[in-house]
Amino acid sequence: MKKALLLISGGIDSPVAGYLLKKELKIDAVHFSIEPFTDNSPEKKSRKLAELLGLKRFIVINVSDEFSEIVKECNHRLYFVLSKRLMLRIAEELAKKHGYDYIITGESIGQVSSQTLANLSVIDKAVKIPVLRLLLGYDKNEIIRIAEEIGSFELSKGPEVCDKLGPRHPSTNASLGSVLKEEEKLDIKGMVRRGNRKCALLMI
Repeated sequence: MKKALLLISGGIDSPVAGYLLKKELKIDAVHFSIEPFTDNSPEKKSRKLAELLGLKRFIVINVSDEFSEIVKECNHRLYFVLSKRLMLRIAEELAKKHGYDYIITGESIGQVSSQTLANLSVIDKAVKIPVLRLLLGYDKNEIIRIAEEIGSFELSKGPEVCDKLGPRHPSTNASLGSVLKEEEKLDIKGMVRRGNRKCALLMI
């Protein structure tokens, strides 16, 4: 069976995406933490959600320093695109080391400003590994309905804190050229290496 890494935030969407694919793939969960900018509640929620899905491995990677660097050095309006490209790169490196074939995310079109088709296209160009977005055409009500059916909604509901460092008015139509120009201000390879060194694997 093929293997996949599910990027799980503690929100409503990513557990649903994992649930819809878990019969087809062997899935492990990865949570990107930005403590101390948030408390550890997103990590706790994510671990409980991974357990609910029946996943065996839960990986935590703290990217607070790397995300802070993006905020400090780059155009803040591009924060979400830049941070998601970095998360995919870190996950891709993890996948190469441990034989994962795919990355799964819970993104769907237009639910938040970073999830426009233009932005998702730019985000995907950061990696070569296939990114599976099973919820891309779902609306929020459909996702909530499935979450309620599988028992994840009560765990997931509550304020989202993953945008804690984000701008008030993020770019909705980022160009690859503008993003690459911003990434020149960063040591991307070093950030990916540091991210992978900070992996904490927890067995569920």
